[in-house]
Amino acid sequence: MASEPTGREPLLAPRVQEELLARWDEPHRHYHTTTHLRDVLERLTPLREYADDPAAVVLAAWFHDAVYDPRAADNEEQSARLAERLLAGDPRGGEVARLVRLTADHDPADGDANGAALCDADLGVLAGAPAAYAAYAAAVRQEYGFVADDAFRAGRADVLRRLLALPRLFRTPHGRAHWEATARFNLHTELDLLTT
Repeated sequence: MASEPTGREPLLAPRVQEELLARWDEPHRHYHTTTHLRDVLERLTPLREYADDPAAVVLAAWFHDAVYDPRAADNEEQSARLAERLLAGDPRGGEVARLVRLTADHDPADGDANGAALCDADLGVLAGAPAAYAAYAAAVRQEYGFVADDAFRAGRADVLRRLLALPRLFRTPHGRAHWEATARFNLHTELDLLTT
């Protein structure tokens, strides 16, 4: 099926993969969809060489937004718990859950090669071309359609400021070389639009 994500290695049992795809395809999602999952898996292709356990990183990509409710503050934690449950008995389960939890702040510790690869793949959307970045920002706004415009602008601006305050958005050499400058430009541009 053309709309399914790439990277469908035999890491997941068919029933687990079906459950995850059903979650990623929930009707309330506009950005955190199977398209986002596919994009993260595709961005992992050049990043796998930096990971200590590429298979764990791919599994974490599948789980990282498997639970997504824009009204909830604990989506990453709930996604990590889902990984622990569905990967019970898999020796990578603990590492997958740890990686999923990292996507709450996208700030892996120095030397965390797996965390760097996953977080870079997830944040790679920030380095999109102008039209792609605008579509991403619009889809995020749509997911938060229940939030009043003023409150959304203030909250989104806070998120953008936190990202811009990081000493670097991307931790892998590939991410820094190919995505950092464009992502910072996009974030500054969106922040200017939200605050002027």
